[in-house]
Amino acid sequence: MDYVELSFKLNGRDTSLQVFPNTLLVDLLRDTLGLTGTKIGCRAGECGACTILLDGAAVNACLLPALKVAGRSVTTIEGLAKADGQLDVIQESFMKGGAVQCGFCTSGMIMNAKELLEEEPAPTDTDIKYAISGVLCRCTGYSKIVQAIKTASQAKKQTK
Repeated sequence: MDYVELSFKLNGRDTSLQVFPNTLLVDLLRDTLGLTGTKIGCRAGECGACTILLDGAAVNACLLPALKVAGRSVTTIEGLAKADGQLDVIQESFMKGGAVQCGFCTSGMIMNAKELLEEEPAPTDTDIKYAISGVLCRCTGYSKIVQAIKTASQAKKQTK
């Protein structure tokens, strides 16, 4: 099997590399590019641990052939922090609110929350629960996660 050239924007930077045509995005991110914040859970799109943003929309990287991101913008959990290392308001809210336990689902939760808050700056609890419904957390009752997203929403309003 021959390599194919792939060019896309990754966490705000132009990226070009050679990939096999059957490479899944989650494997490219983790194994080739070393971005291990995107987790592999089920490889079937059921757990949401592999969620990334593709042109701003939350998608499961375990289901996405890498070649489908050609010319597009991919944001991983590592891409949310600013260049100086300052965390995104959502990441900060999760940390301060104790919404992280084992951490396995955390990047998926945060990426779904990021999409939600970009679309709906003042989400209801129902909005939040719907937005994170595709991410399975095996450690919590989700209440601290929902509260962290609400806190991030309020913090974003104060900075505008």
